[in-house]
Amino acid sequence: MTTWNIIYLPNANRPIIEQIIFFHDHSIIVLVLITCFISYIIINIIYNKFINHFLLEGQEIEFIWTILPGFLLIFIALPSLRLLYLIEENFLPNLNIKIIGHQWYWSYEYSEFNINFDSFIIPERELSINSFRLLEVDNRLILPFNTNTRFLVLSADVIHSWTVPSLGLKIDAIPGRLNQIFSFLYRPGLFFGQCSEICGANHRFIPIVIESTSLKNFKLWVKNFSLNGWKKAMVS
Repeated sequence: MTTWNIIYLPNANRPIIEQIIFFHDHSIIVLVLITCFISYIIINIIYNKFINHFLLEGQEIEFIWTILPGFLLIFIALPSLRLLYLIEENFLPNLNIKIIGHQWYWSYEYSEFNINFDSFIIPERELSINSFRLLEVDNRLILPFNTNTRFLVLSADVIHSWTVPSLGLKIDAIPGRLNQIFSFLYRPGLFFGQCSEICGANHRFIPIVIESTSLKNFKLWVKNFSLNGWKKAMVS
């Protein structure tokens, strides 16, 4: 997860966010090369005393600096278009989760298992010593890793945005509209996110916590939840 004073992107935990980070690095390399080249030209012009002030045109150099940016744009655009298609690609889901945004909490529904619950932020006075302030919730979204999951996202009131940066997930929850996004988690762990659409006075108090676990533990959690409810349904 992203923590205080970190200037780089969070660790990737899903194939799409890995591709996004690779594309970010690819674009930065191109921008650094362009910046260095332009800086060299500017410095050379400033300190060069042998400048012909009466030169009106140079067709060769004009042709180069017109064509070269076009090739650079293609060099950036092709991987960008590929990534856009991958983000919007539809896969065959093994698990469907419905996510409903409220002012100011999230509701989750496991359609295949007839499980649903609300997820509220834990007040600061009730946090344990190992919890994250303004990020921990009472009911986490439990997901199995190495499982293709489809999220169906909507809102019950205003526009929200369900966002988990370390998974590259960001999708708007809009009243009257059902949006979908897919995810495939690599490994077990806790992944934190927040609503990234200003949705009212308590916008900052609507966090997201995904707990990724093995398929065996997930099945055990589903069984315990069905028998005892959330409070006694422990993953580990």
